[in-house]
Amino acid sequence: MTAFIDGVLDFLDNLDTLKLIAYFWPFFLLDITRYLILDLILITIYIPKRIISYPLRMRARRQLFKEMPLVSVIVPGKNEGKHIPKLALTLSKQTYQNLEIVIVDDGSDDDTAVICRRLEKDGLIHRFIRNEIRGGKASAANTALRYSNGKYIVHLDADSHMAEDSIETILIPFYIDSRIGAVGGDVRVANTTSSLTSRLQAIEYMKSISTGRTVSSLLGILRIIAGAHGAFRRDILQQIYGWDVGPGLDGDITLKIRKLGYKVTHEPFAICYTNVPVRISKLAKQRYRWDRSMVRFRVRKHKDIFAPSKSFIISNFIASVENVFFNIVLNLKWWIYIFQILIFNADFIEYILFINYVLYFSSNVLQYGIACTLYGHTLRWQELKLSLYLPLMPLYTGVFLRCVRTYAYIMELLHRTSYRDAWNPWKVSKVAEKENL
Repeated sequence: MTAFIDGVLDFLDNLDTLKLIAYFWPFFLLDITRYLILDLILITIYIPKRIISYPLRMRARRQLFKEMPLVSVIVPGKNEGKHIPKLALTLSKQTYQNLEIVIVDDGSDDDTAVICRRLEKDGLIHRFIRNEIRGGKASAANTALRYSNGKYIVHLDADSHMAEDSIETILIPFYIDSRIGAVGGDVRVANTTSSLTSRLQAIEYMKSISTGRTVSSLLGILRIIAGAHGAFRRDILQQIYGWDVGPGLDGDITLKIRKLGYKVTHEPFAICYTNVPVRISKLAKQRYRWDRSMVRFRVRKHKDIFAPSKSFIISNFIASVENVFFNIVLNLKWWIYIFQILIFNADFIEYILFINYVLYFSSNVLQYGIACTLYGHTLRWQELKLSLYLPLMPLYTGVFLRCVRTYAYIMELLHRTSYRDAWNPWKVSKVAEKENL
């Protein structure tokens, strides 16, 4: 091991600045700027700005509680009976209580119906609707929308639960800026300690959702309101006819709202905890589904965002270009980089891989620190303990997720496989493909 470290140090000692960048250009020219420096600068600006804006948020809160609009909490789901009682309990403890809770069971074959009817009888949910034939998540969400009455719609995943002030916190931005059409809540991992896989996802969520979406929101390029916790103006949802068939329906509806000219924003202190896959195989399947939506919706369905037109909005163009560039184009760049190493730098491959690992590990440590700083008083002990797993993050994000992502892009580009995913009923997907949804 000592000889290897000496070899690494000798290798670095023989590199000037230009050679260092040439050997490690993905990190120095792209990743460090987009995923570290920008996050550090903007979160450093955001935290004092958040403190200074406290009186404004309190005025908005007083306006919210003075108006007391009905808020419909809609929860579509299939086979989620075991999770719904906990969700209903956290909703009953919310600081904002003018709520209408609508649960739609999308053709479950477990005891969801029995559980929800009991909750409805006990007054913990206000309306339970069962679809005997599964129509998919978008269909269930639209059914809930149709039978709800609130001025604002809060969409939750059935396997989620929330902090007690989550509903009021996610509503406040609507009373700060009337141009806001949707607000994303912060999604954190509920089952962090269930497995190594869930721990790694918890770190990922801290970086990509809590920090990443806060930064995107500050830049005006937020691209997704998570279905696990998102708030919408009812009139806007009706204007765009609700949700289209997914997977990827969360990003799709966000783009539809942006294209109407409304703002979307992220609220990092409207906290929702959701359960994530605990097995690596389940996680791969989930991300395969998510990643294909990048091609299906960004590249195909919403390609009009890239072309000048009467409805052209520069912020939407930048948001989509940035999304496609950093996810699809720069995913390809890694395979080019690996090819470069294998062909031109094979004699030093072990040193190059090790130094890359150290660079990305260091970056992950700093990103984790930024997320912990952003969390402030909401940071929990179990999230602090995640620091022990940071050494695995370069392998998790740089190898595992990248391989899944690459495979998903190829399969969707060549074979449109998202339309044959069992996540949606095949009849629904067949219609969606025909109508290019």
